[in-house]
Amino acid sequence: MKIALLFLVLAVLIVWPAESPAQEVKDSWITSKAKMALVTDKRVKAREIKVETQQGVVTLRGKVASGEERTAAEEITKGISGVKSVRNTLEIVPDARRKALDTKDDEVTKAVRDRLASDAKLKAASIRVRADNGMVTLMGTVPNSQIKDRAVEMARKVPGVRAVRNELQLKS
Repeated sequence: MKIALLFLVLAVLIVWPAESPAQEVKDSWITSKAKMALVTDKRVKAREIKVETQQGVVTLRGKVASGEERTAAEEITKGISGVKSVRNTLEIVPDARRKALDTKDDEVTKAVRDRLASDAKLKAASIRVRADNGMVTLMGTVPNSQIKDRAVEMARKVPGVRAVRNELQLKS
């Protein structure tokens, strides 16, 4: 599977026209290239890393086994054409603790989602929730800053939440 994916991406890279300096690289293309670079580098476990790109800024999320793996993921991503900067939010979690922590994070994620869904003002907002080692990230769009603040406040009250990273955007 990994080899087939590698050949597919290499074929696309060969056929894809080279970018000119004036041409803006699309975020989805940067994300795809970053994921492929991570998959092909043996220093990192790419399945444990989520890649998101917004206006050329790549955010790495997830769990890695060591500081070396965290650093390698950032270096690999910085080398991708079109990347303006890298936000490395990867958590270092040794493999021995990973399964228990993933289970706990799944429980925290579900509890935050349930709490947000039970609030009448937050039901209509499109908020995605992710938990990494008790660090909850709220992503998506909300209609106004009051809803944005309310979502953070509600998430903070959930047992097991160490901190909340607010990446909610206001609808334009």
